[in-house]
Amino acid sequence: MPAKRDFTDRFLKAIKPAAPGKRPITWDAQVPGFGIRVTERSNDECKGAFVLVKRYPGSLNPSPRRIGDYPAMSLAKAREIAREWREDIRQGVDPKEKAEEAARERQRLKANTFGAAFANFADDHLKTLRTGAAVEAAVKKHVFPALENRPIREIKRSEILGLINKLKKEAPIGANRVLAFLKKFFAWAIENELVEDSPAASIKRPTTEKDRQRDRVLADWEIRAIWQASGEMGAFGRAFQFMLATGQRRSEVGSATWGEINRRESLWTLGKARTKAKRAHDVPLSDLALSIIDDCPRVGDFVFASGRSGVAHDGKAAGPVALAGWGKAKERLDELALRHAKELALADGEEVPEEIEEWRLHDLRRSAATHMARLGVDRIVISKILNHSEGGVTSIYDRHARDIEKKQALDMWSQRLQAIVDGRDNGGNVVSLASARGS
Repeated sequence: MPAKRDFTDRFLKAIKPAAPGKRPITWDAQVPGFGIRVTERSNDECKGAFVLVKRYPGSLNPSPRRIGDYPAMSLAKAREIAREWREDIRQGVDPKEKAEEAARERQRLKANTFGAAFANFADDHLKTLRTGAAVEAAVKKHVFPALENRPIREIKRSEILGLINKLKKEAPIGANRVLAFLKKFFAWAIENELVEDSPAASIKRPTTEKDRQRDRVLADWEIRAIWQASGEMGAFGRAFQFMLATGQRRSEVGSATWGEINRRESLWTLGKARTKAKRAHDVPLSDLALSIIDDCPRVGDFVFASGRSGVAHDGKAAGPVALAGWGKAKERLDELALRHAKELALADGEEVPEEIEEWRLHDLRRSAATHMARLGVDRIVISKILNHSEGGVTSIYDRHARDIEKKQALDMWSQRLQAIVDGRDNGGNVVSLASARGS
């Protein structure tokens, strides 16, 4: 064997290409069997390949095995690997098989990270739920930053607890909801043998407030930002504005048809099958609500048509369908609303918000009802507008629809809403009826 050299970077950088057809190995003096193999193609970008010549397990004769190229791999790293390989060989382990097993283990762990497992959970379970998109969005927002790349089997109770306690300070109800999602997810993971125990199982709800008792009412600046953001979102944006102007449910607005709209009478009539209460419902339309409808193109049966088409059948061409994909639309709305909120704050010389507190589309309905109450609208009238059931004996005998009062209340609210979106602070008093919507 030729004389060994004490490898240094200076020595390695000075290596010259080998003669054509030759592949000589220069040996290192520090690590037995370790050297650098040079070819006629050696150059400054690749001087040669570090190799370790040993009799590997399963082989009868010594053979060189490539470790890495110099200078892409440093001399120190190559020596470290060569020493590890020598120790593996001494123990009867083939370094190549060991590396392949390590790669398989890394792949297995990657496939079983929280993020990968949750993706499977979303596909297996969440897609079957009406609220699936919202659940997925909440987990990705609040949980993924901390746990997405963590192996699911290594996640500890303390990590879940810390995450929930942090979220509790920002959004108590949101913390309850995220914890509930995590409990369901880890229960699914146990069923699918991804984990043996749930790190979320014994964690108690961080707050005793109940989701059904939500009291989130949008502030005026939030309404203004959301309204302006909706103006950039086409059919979904017009639906969001209509929900706020009328106080009606998402499902009812999203499936509104032109046949339900009486433009002459300024009235939207929903049949029993179209309402959650299974009760026919008349919604008087203010000038503001009518202006939103007037902005909707007639491209099919649905007022708020997104352009999506259904499946053609019975020889008939496919036509536009009711709005679907509210979760993604809400995410887009949140992004745009925050941008508008910041722009409006800068323009008004006010403190720029860093975020808009978590809210639901149902809060548009609650905000409309709350503003009508602030304007002095009777509780019974608000209930009629929302199509809520009245309890007690009185409800059996009181069948008065209060159509006139409903019309007056929604007109008052539309005036107030227009003042909000126009940025006119009138302290909640009724203003002149707006003739156009949006700012």
